[in-house]
Amino acid sequence: MSILHVKGLTHGYGDRTLFNQIEFRLLDREHVGLVGANGSGKSTLLKLLIGEIVPDGGVIDRHPGIEIGYLEQYPDFNEGETIRTYLQGAFSKLYEYEREMIDITRRLSSQENPHLEKDLERLGNIQGTLDTHQFYTIDAIIDEVAGGLGISALGMTTETGQLSGGQRTKLMLAKLLLSKPDILLMDEPTNYLDDVHIAWLQKYLLNYPNAFVLISHDTSFMNEVVNVVYHLEHQKLTRYVGNYDAFTEAYELRKRQTYQAYVRQQKEIDKLEDYIRRNKARASTAKQAKSREKKLEKIERIEKPINQPVPRFKFEVCREPNPEVLVARGLQVGYDRPLFNGIDLTVKKERKIAITGYNGIGKSTTIQSLLGFIEPLGGEVEIGSFVRPVYLEQEITFSRTESALQHVWSQFPSMEEKEVRKRLARSGLRNEHIYQPLNTLSGGEQTKVRLCVLMMKESNFLVLDEPTNHLDVRAKEALKEALGKYKGTVLIVSHEPEFYEDWITDIWNVEEWMK
Repeated sequence: MSILHVKGLTHGYGDRTLFNQIEFRLLDREHVGLVGANGSGKSTLLKLLIGEIVPDGGVIDRHPGIEIGYLEQYPDFNEGETIRTYLQGAFSKLYEYEREMIDITRRLSSQENPHLEKDLERLGNIQGTLDTHQFYTIDAIIDEVAGGLGISALGMTTETGQLSGGQRTKLMLAKLLLSKPDILLMDEPTNYLDDVHIAWLQKYLLNYPNAFVLISHDTSFMNEVVNVVYHLEHQKLTRYVGNYDAFTEAYELRKRQTYQAYVRQQKEIDKLEDYIRRNKARASTAKQAKSREKKLEKIERIEKPINQPVPRFKFEVCREPNPEVLVARGLQVGYDRPLFNGIDLTVKKERKIAITGYNGIGKSTTIQSLLGFIEPLGGEVEIGSFVRPVYLEQEITFSRTESALQHVWSQFPSMEEKEVRKRLARSGLRNEHIYQPLNTLSGGEQTKVRLCVLMMKESNFLVLDEPTNHLDVRAKEALKEALGKYKGTVLIVSHEPEFYEDWITDIWNVEEWMK
């Protein structure tokens, strides 16, 4: 059964069209992966489905009574609210029924109740609803999901106002899963999860009883949980049955067939145009030329397949640093209290180190303390001579009006505009992206802009905090290759072992520092 039908959907920003007359149906219990290059409009499509954005054209029909759940980007947490009370909000309707049941029970205890039969019937209905939805095991259900996503470790009585951005995102995901909407919309749900919690979410989604649409650049994760793939490319949406591997195989075949059909059609068009050109003016062949003109007009033109730009990341070493790039002695990091006892760390020249550990353990805090952005609670950090570190933060907020070109150019004002545009193009940005306000670009496009700045800076020590967040498959492969070839030193935090395991030299597991 179709629970959502999109017809003739058209939408864009300014002169840039994202979708042109796309149409699709979402079936009940269908598990969909939505894929496409950075900036193709995946996140925008989800926002159109929930009504956050009004389309330029077309219709979105939702089956009556269908509930759509979406992972909010800017949640509204209440002051003083704990993790548990926030998650209990997923069952707010059931708690309303419980309060109504208590009121009815009070009325039934009264000797004078003019609505006795009506109250008894309503009480029975409420009790049946609560039993059906396992109301009396809600706390156990909450604990299961909170444990699976690593939220329990934060403390269920911890106030939401004390959580980091990544922890809040995990909390919102947990509430969304607990609410079990008829259509679950998820945009990069694994970004703030480590391996154990990704495995739990994978198992949960495999058994999810309703429909969902998933955007994820973690292809191994998507491969396990989806049975249909929708591909956004060239303003069109194409449906493929099967998991991600099945999609890639079918897509490559389709692309080859489309290109072959395009070549054949171009030959036919050239042949017709040549005949018309040579015979139109001759009286003896004018009729045949006119016939071929009509045939030419009726041809439905196949657009030439255009490959998306592939980023060409390359990081140069500005000069040789000291053999010891960074030394920490008795290091203690944290805010109110140390996250672990004092430890000694040494980063040697040309080493490539991955920092691992569950989310919220202090990986980002550690690298910020090593670089001096956060004052350590104990110990000291010494950066070696001639070391030029550059740092890619996990998330930043851009100006509402500044374009990608303006952002990069403002940091390198001596460069010519043409050269700045060339650098952005090498990072995988199209011309229309370069002039758009940065805050309107997709997360992947914003990351490409930030990586462009890093490549242009003089450095010999790259410090990267979750650099693959939001990047599409080809951009991740390009970055992986660039870091593998890099001649300098790397310190990286990443939740994707398959991204770094081929080229790192060392692993720092923060969990071991806490023993």
